[in-house]
This record gives sequence, C-alpha cells and structure tokens, in this order.
Amino acid sequence: MARWCYRHRLVVLLLWVGALFGLGFAATTAGTDYANVFSLPNTDSKRAYDQMEKAFPNSAGDTDTVVWKVADGTVRDASVRSRMQPVLDEIAGMKGVGQVAGPYQGERGAAQISEDGRIAYAQITFAEQANAVPKDLVQKVVDTAQDAERAGLEVELGGQAIQRVQEPPTGLAEMVGILAAAVVLFLAFGSLFAMLLPIGIAIFGVGTGLFSTQLLSHATDIPDLAPLLATLIGLGVGIDYALFIVTRHRRGLLRGLESEESAVVALNTSGRAVLFAGGTVCIALAGMLVTNLRFLDGVVIGTSLTVVFSVLAAITLLPALLGVLGTRVLSRRQRRELAAKGPEPERASGVAARWSTGVQRRPRTVAVIALAVMAVLAVPVLSLHLGATDQGNDDAKTTTRQAYDLLAEGFGPGFNGPLQVVVTAGDPGALAKGIGTTPGVAAVAALPPAHGVTVIQVVPTTSPQSVKTDDLIDTLRDRVIPDAGATAHVGGVTAVSKDFATITGDRLPWFVATIIGLGFLLLLIAFRSLVVPLTAALMNLIAAAASFGVLVAVFQWGWGLDLLGLGKEGPINAFLPVIMLSLLFGLSMDYQVFLVSRMHEEWVHTKDNARAVRVGLAETSRVINSAALIMVCVFLAFVLSGDSGAAMAGVGLAAAVALDAFILRTALVPAAMHLLGNSNWWLPGWLDRRLPHLAVEPAEEPSEDEAPAGGGASAVHGFVRDAEGEAVDGAVLTLLSKGGRQLDRVTSLADGSYIVSVPAPGTYLLSATARSYGARAQHVVVTDEPLVHDVELAPGEVDADAVN
Repeated sequence: MARWCYRHRLVVLLLWVGALFGLGFAATTAGTDYANVFSLPNTDSKRAYDQMEKAFPNSAGDTDTVVWKVADGTVRDASVRSRMQPVLDEIAGMKGVGQVAGPYQGERGAAQISEDGRIAYAQITFAEQANAVPKDLVQKVVDTAQDAERAGLEVELGGQAIQRVQEPPTGLAEMVGILAAAVVLFLAFGSLFAMLLPIGIAIFGVGTGLFSTQLLSHATDIPDLAPLLATLIGLGVGIDYALFIVTRHRRGLLRGLESEESAVVALNTSGRAVLFAGGTVCIALAGMLVTNLRFLDGVVIGTSLTVVFSVLAAITLLPALLGVLGTRVLSRRQRRELAAKGPEPERASGVAARWSTGVQRRPRTVAVIALAVMAVLAVPVLSLHLGATDQGNDDAKTTTRQAYDLLAEGFGPGFNGPLQVVVTAGDPGALAKGIGTTPGVAAVAALPPAHGVTVIQVVPTTSPQSVKTDDLIDTLRDRVIPDAGATAHVGGVTAVSKDFATITGDRLPWFVATIIGLGFLLLLIAFRSLVVPLTAALMNLIAAAASFGVLVAVFQWGWGLDLLGLGKEGPINAFLPVIMLSLLFGLSMDYQVFLVSRMHEEWVHTKDNARAVRVGLAETSRVINSAALIMVCVFLAFVLSGDSGAAMAGVGLAAAVALDAFILRTALVPAAMHLLGNSNWWLPGWLDRRLPHLAVEPAEEPSEDEAPAGGGASAVHGFVRDAEGEAVDGAVLTLLSKGGRQLDRVTSLADGSYIVSVPAPGTYLLSATARSYGARAQHVVVTDEPLVHDVELAPGEVDADAVN
C-alpha cells in the first residue's frame, strides 16, 4: 500500500484534498447541532427533570442575567432606575429576546433587589438555547447593558450565552499549538519541508475528523466539548504519528536507500507501529462506553473519528507527500554530506547513548528517584473532589465572573446554584416549610403549580461547588422529603452535577479495569511477555495518579491559576477522569510500543536483556521526547481556548504526557527492565502456543543477496588497527542491514579485537568509528562460516566499499 501511494502520489493527494474540502463544504452547509445531553438514568435529578419537562414544556430558552451595583444609595433611586429601565426595555425589544424580567416590575421584581438595596438583577430569556443564540445578538445585549455604566454604577452580565462572546477567537488555541509544534519540529529536523509534513498530516486528519463529527451531530447527540477534545487529541497524535514515520524515512535516506524504498521501509515498520498505536487509542476511547454515560458517547465518536482519520492520513497521504518531496525532507547540510561522503552508519545521539548507559549502570538509583518524583506529584490526588465548574471559576476580569460574584454578594453564595424540588404528590406547603427550617437553607419559594406539579426553589447558604451543598441535597432526599410524606425529587444544575460526579466515581473502577485489561492483552500479544504488559499497566496507574495530582494542585488548590489566567480554583470536572484516563492510556501505549518494540527487536536478535534495554532506550528516547514535547505544546495551547473543560483537559494531558515520556519511559521503565533482567521476556510455553502472532514493527524484508543461504546465525570478527598497524582500543563497530536497521554494536578491546553477531548469511554494512579517527563503512558478505575481517582506520577517513 505504501508503494502504491508513493507511485500514485498525485491521485492520493487529490483524493485527500477532495475529501477535506468536500466534507468541509457539506459541514458548513449543514451547520452544527451539538447537544449537551446529560442522561443520568435512575437518578433523582433525572426524575426531577422529566417531571419539569412535562409540566413546563415552554421554558426552553436560555436565561441570562444583567446585574448592577451602586456604590452609594440604592438601586431604587430614581437616577439609577431611569438609567437601567430604558436599557432593559431596549434589550426586551431586540429580535431573538423572549422576555426581560426586571426588578422594577411590581412585587415579584422586588425580590430581585438585595436586602441592602445596592445590588439588583434582571433575567433575560432568549428565544433559543445558548448555542443557537446568534453571537451578534448576545454582543449587542452586552454592549447595550454596559453602556449604562457610569461612576458609582457597575453593570455586569452572566449566563451561558454571555460566556460564548467572551471566549477567545475560534482557532486561537489550535494555531498557537501548531506554531509551537512547528518550532520543535524544525529544531528536530532542520528542514522546512520535514517540519511541514507532520503538521500537514495533522491538519488533514483533524479537519476531516471534525467535519465528519459536525455532520454526525445532526444524527446523534454530540456535546459541544467533543470537537474541542477531538482537536486536542487529533493534533497531538497526528503530528506524533507522522513524526515517527518521517524520522524513520530520513534515517533510511541517510543510510543510502532510494527515496521510494526508504518510504516503503518506513511505512512497513513505523507505519505498522502507528496503526497499532492508533488502534490502542481508539480502544481506550471506546472504554468510556463502559461508564454508560450518554454524554460521553458523543465524545467517543468525535475523538475516535479524528484519531482514525489521523492514522489514515499518516499511512496513505504521508507516503504520497514523501514521494513529492523526495530527498528534500533532509536538511541541505545532510543532502550535501550524503552526496559527498555517501551513506552514514546509524548511531544514537551522544546524550541519549550516555543516558542509556547511565541507567544501565545505576538502575536502582534511577528507579528510586523517578518513583519519588511521581509519588510526590501524586500526593494531591488524595484530596480529589469531583464536581462541575461554573462561571464562578472564570477569570476575575470577565464579566461573567464579576456578575457571579455580585449575585453571591447580594443574595448569598447559594443563589448561583439554586435547587429545584419538584413535588408531584403530597402537601407542597408543608414540604416548603420543612425545607425552610433545614440547616444550610437560605431561602425557599414555591412557584405556582402547573399540571399537578409544584416546583420549590431552594437557595442554599453555600456555593454550588461546596461539599456542604452536596450534603444538603442528601439531607433533603433522605430525610426532609420522606418526613413530609411527599413525593418529590431534587433537581437543578447543582443536583445534576452531584449525581453525575457520584455515578462517575462509582463506575470509574470498572472503567480503569477495562482499559488496563485491554492494554495488558494487546501488549501481551505484541511482545510475547507477561512482565512487559504488567509493567506497562503499573506505569499507566502511576502516570494517572501523578497527572491528577498536578491537576488537583492547579485547579482545585489554585497553584498557578493566576499565572495561567485560568480563573478561580474549584472542583475537578466529573467527566474529566474518564476522558483523561482514556487519552492517557492511549498516548502512553504509543510511547510504550515505540520504546519496547525496539527493545524487543534487539532481544530477539541477541537474547541479551541489558543490551536490548540499553540500545532500545538510546535509539528511541530522542524521538519519544520530541514527540512528547510537541504534544505538551499542543495540549498547553488549549489553555487559550476559553473553555474551562478544554483548558483543564489540556493542562492535565500536558502534565500526563510530560511525566510519562520524560520520567516513566525515559527513566523508570528502562531502570525496571534492567532490574528484572531476562524475566522481562518470560512467557509460559503453553500460553505462547495459544496466542496469535502480531508483529508491531516487523523485520525488513531481505533483498535477494541478503536471503539466507541455508545457514543460521554467524559472525564477523577481526582487529581494528590504525595506518601504523597499532591496535585501536574503544572503536565502535556497528553492523547494519542494507535497509539501515542496526543488528549489532560492539566496542573493540585493548588489543583491537572485536566480534559482531550476524543473524543469517547475506550482505551487510559494517561501520567503524573511533575518537581521533574518521568513520569507515564497508559492505561485507557473510556465508555460513564466520567472516574474518580487519578494519583499518585513519584520521579523517570516510570510506565505503564491498569486501568478500
């Protein structure tokens, strides 16, 4: 498939461009129909909602609030009233506004003025829900109301529709994330074209995924958070998957492969790993369905679609683009050196190689330090409080936050989250009286009944996010309502949030067990080991605990919130653990696959665990860390999205990826694998025979002159000497396949002797490098018998020839 896409690159490119613009045109024409459906079967708040919907079917429009406060006097003063009432009348006359209920409208309006008379509010009911209200109308309402401000009169607005117009421009977070990723890619590749490839793949994957999700929003319930999260995860995995493949392709070009062959090898190795990794992300996302929360179904659809399109773009569009660019994916310096000096031997970077060696020498020290860091970061998770954020968590400079604070100041902290007790049988008056005497209740008001249903508005003395408000809900349900002999249900946004958090907490263990079990099974099949998947499962749990610890410290304790401009501390959104654990599991599996697949490849060839772990870490740590840095940049950019849920997910996922890549995969995992030794690769024979075989990153297909000639493994050995015949101590000799894959690497002894193992007869590339000497690369042809081959190094020498 890779070869076909490479050779028919223009066809592939036109198909993808047509798909992107076709889906974009269809989605733009159809518009959006996102719906935030919190379906919580068998919960008290859901029963309350169902009864209210039957009794009050026309109360569907979004209700927002205008709040004003005077510094001196009261809001009843003629000077204030004459300024605010015309504003409210003007707003009421705007097309798209249903009604405006102000404080100057008789006895009912008087309740909208605080006891001290300094704060008042008016309720604006739009004809549509918040997402459907035109932003132009909302902005006109905001401008009209705030034009009434003067010295001593403060006017603020709150509500869902108002919050939409103060969000940053759409696409700002995505653009910042892409720019940050571009900088990292350019530093990693040193080539403009190589930098643009992963970004282009991510744009095609995310674009087609988002347009498809938008179209599907007309057929099923998809929350408006889904496209934000889909963009967040799509940009991250899209850039990373292309990065892994482009890195492999560039390596093949530098080893002397033709562009087409290099692209085919890259797709047949790293491309397979990308396919596997993308599948694990989708499986992890599908794990959210275990919670049976309808709200998350749309999130699964949007994010999974985007991941699927990102993977498809990486394995079809990317080889076509590699064919268009040819060797221009290399930097100019690399192209000049390749033309002048020929293929270069593969070697790990100095820092990566030194770190890998250091981990091998002191695995216990590295493991203890890494575990200590993760444990300290995980401590805050012990005080995790799930709930729902509201406009009280907005930035202090926003009008929604200031309106929230004014209402809390004038009418009590519980006014922003009243409870609705929906009475269907019994005496509503007696129940209201009993509720009024309950500790924690600030005010009670029974609304006129309709269709046999009475709604009692209950204002708590504490804020909607307070644990005491949750306790009050339990008291009303468990004691007050039964004691009154009434049939009633406690609803409202605050009660829904509490029930949602309770259900999420109850189902979270099943969800975690599901995704950990699936991950264990996938890694068991891929790496033929029991210990590797067990280690990965444990690392996932450690990463989750530490990342949630960071999340609690930032958003619940408020550490650094002002610096990040993320508003006020509050509970962690109840849906976030499920979403974050799904994404964290999928992303950490990516890094585990790319790291351990290289270790496993080395283990299969050498059966030396220490060497397999050292080589695997040295050769993959740089690309894993680059990929993680890109993801961290993309995720952190969503702090600018203006959506508190997306900002919280962005910070949490950025912390999770950083800890997973820079501490777990780079330090703790290899240290643990050194300590476990050969048991890393243990698998009972009976289980090995029953498991299906799955090659995550298969060996490259040998060419005809590499094909085995009826023999098994062999070796190349000899001496490394300089031009004077003196032994060269410490020279590094590397045996490479013709495809550029490293097969063995050794260091010459004090007498200059060396021996490298050969998996099978064939033609290979043997490179030798030593300090103060140049590099020498020679082709060697190995038969059934070990080949004796001496290497001569000279200062500054670079050579390549064929030797029998």
